Amino acid sequence: MPSNGSRRGPDAATFRRRRLAAALIVLVLVVALLGGIIAVVTAVSGSQAPGSAAEESPGGTGAASAPPEATATTGQPSSSSPTASPSASPSASPSATPTCDPSRVTVEAATDKAVYAPGEKPLLTLRVINGNPVPCEVNVGTSQMEFIITSGQDRVFSSKDCQVNPSDNKKRLVAGATDSANFPWNRNRSTPGCATVKTPPRPGYYRLETKLGDRTSGQTLFQLQ
Repeated sequence: MPSNGSRRGPDAATFRRRRLAAALIVLVLVVALLGGIIAVVTAVSGSQAPGSAAEESPGGTGAASAPPEATATTGQPSSSSPTASPSASPSASPSATPTCDPSRVTVEAATDKAVYAPGEKPLLTLRVINGNPVPCEVNVGTSQMEFIITSGQDRVFSSKDCQVNPSDNKKRLVAGATDSANFPWNRNRSTPGCATVKTPPRPGYYRLETKLGDRTSGQTLFQLQ
């Protein structure tokens, strides 16, 4: 029956060929897919490889560069520190040790009273003051002292005029110390060379000035009645 033979489906050989072709196509697709996955994984792994090596290997190249740098930085101050210390010490030593300044050793004049009754003898005082923060050696002997009394332009008296056997007396005055010397005045006049002056000072106002070497005090006012 020819009509029935024309309607039969593909034979077994054709069916096997079709299945083989389909399997090949699937195999090609699977291979291509696997190749793409492998390529992506390889690319991702390659990009992470340097970072992973640095993180997983503390002794690697990235971590090993830090210790030498830190060692060099630490070594610089320690090597420069001994050099700076000796150079600073000599320059600071002279200024750190104060010395006695002669200009800060001053002299003052004083009297024991402001007003003296008739016949009363004034007591004159010379004070030397060490205004330094350190001790000073000062000659406070009679060879350096002078008590001078004036009235206006009149030179009335000087302890140097009739001085006998002047002497030196060097003293070490501590910081801020004061040393005093007193001279009782007989209410008499004097002249250089200790010539006799019979006329006594008259009642009135007088000024006392004291000297110690090249140091001169201010003037102190007092009154004779």
